[in-house]
Amino acid sequence: MRQKSLLAVLAFSLIGVFAHAQSAMKIGYADIDFILGQMPESKEVESQLQTTNTQLQNQLQAKYQEYEQKLQAYQQSAATMLDAVRQEKETELTQLQQRIQKFQQDAQGSLQKKTAELMEPLYTKVGNTIEAVAKEKGYTHVLNGQVGGIDVVLYADEKYDISNEVLLKMGITPPNN
Repeated sequence: MRQKSLLAVLAFSLIGVFAHAQSAMKIGYADIDFILGQMPESKEVESQLQTTNTQLQNQLQAKYQEYEQKLQAYQQSAATMLDAVRQEKETELTQLQQRIQKFQQDAQGSLQKKTAELMEPLYTKVGNTIEAVAKEKGYTHVLNGQVGGIDVVLYADEKYDISNEVLLKMGITPPNN
């Protein structure tokens, strides 16, 4: 009998502890993409990335033009070429195609690396500011509303969205919704 009453007291105590722990939890959310979109630094990063992308596209276009010119010259004179010369030109065209493909891959990697390099300080700034706002407002957890365009938070009361407070803390006036 004494064990049952001890067990009952223990069970009620655990329920009380869990209930208290749940009531002490305060969860907010922020839309990092929205915050980044409002930051002037994001516009500068976007501009730099666009410039880099344009430069890479121009280089790629020049390589394509070179290939097209050599291919056209080859096609016009292929019938009159000696076999050895034709094979040499075909090898040259194949190598040029491979260099173009390699350049495309390298350019894509370079652009991704530059994006990560330029965005990392912005992510750090947003993360630190979210942490500061969360501590000031007593949040125990802050979730990102979306990741890659996919909703992570399926429902949340807008009063727990700290995105505008984060922007204000960074000195950015949030847009009127």
